[in-house]
Amino acid sequence: MSAPTATRPRPAPPARRRAARRTRSTLVCLALTAVILGAAVLALTTGEFPLPPADVVATLLGRGDGGAEFIVLGLRLPRLVTAIAVGAALAVAGGLFQQLTRNPLGSPDVVGFNEGAALGALVVLLLLGWSGPTVVLGALAGGLGTAVLVWLLALRGGASGYRLVLVGIGLAAMLQAGIHYLLTRAKIEDAMGAHLWLTGSLNGRGWEHVAPLAAGMVVLVPAALLVGRHLTLLEMGDDLAAALGVRVQLVQASAVLVAVALTAGATTAAGPVLFVALAAPQIARRLTRTPGSGLVAAALTGSALLLLADVAAQRVIAPAQLPVGVMTGAVGGAYLAWLLVGQWRRGRG
Repeated sequence: MSAPTATRPRPAPPARRRAARRTRSTLVCLALTAVILGAAVLALTTGEFPLPPADVVATLLGRGDGGAEFIVLGLRLPRLVTAIAVGAALAVAGGLFQQLTRNPLGSPDVVGFNEGAALGALVVLLLLGWSGPTVVLGALAGGLGTAVLVWLLALRGGASGYRLVLVGIGLAAMLQAGIHYLLTRAKIEDAMGAHLWLTGSLNGRGWEHVAPLAAGMVVLVPAALLVGRHLTLLEMGDDLAAALGVRVQLVQASAVLVAVALTAGATTAAGPVLFVALAAPQIARRLTRTPGSGLVAAALTGSALLLLADVAAQRVIAPAQLPVGVMTGAVGGAYLAWLLVGQWRRGRG
């Protein structure tokens, strides 16, 4: 009598796998939302002037006293909303560009979009002396100009993901030189304010910083979700996507435009905050374990990361407040080093 042979477990049907992925993604998004809410409670109730949660709720409902209204509605809530919006905008921009380049290093803060937007904003602020909506336009023009240059230079050798990243890194260094030149030519008080802004800071953010970014995201986030669906098809290859009816060049151009616009809006609101656009989409993808864009999970991850970093920046050396870019730079630098080591090991293997 022959021994029974071991049978391999049958793989789950595709429909069941898709359902399991959707369930996991939903649970991850709910968990990230809970993290954001917890960090928001911490941000609104603690600080130099602690407030009981009941007083914060009463203030949000319009029944608080004058002091609580000033602290919550005038200082903490605008900063909180700015952190959530900036984190989501950067994460969605990073997710789009990483899909477009098919490279985990493809991120607006790596390939120079942040520096281009910052340079455009500084030209408007320091050279032209303008402010308000023109700063947003300057940042958008700088980011779009950078994206066009990166794309044209990369096309000369075939616009592969790694070539786009390498060209972007080189162009980012040149843009940094332009930024430093503008700072040396500016008045000392203007240069000090611009240097703090370039670090990435949420200090002193008010509703005037929230409104332009929120208005832009109402249009840009749905557009990003739509473009993300087509980018998922592009991950199979341009030829196969074109055979399936995808207009490859139009989708690529739309993805770059939306990513640059989101980056420019976030940069105008908080300065060039580093590494959120790089790390958030990849963390979200690892948490959800789903292929494709996963932009909703990425947006929630970006909001949670930036909000937690800002809470930490306000309390690490309290009562002094660090710029949030210092915290994201420290954590993101370690994450980038880990990512590069992983890429190197896979290349050797």
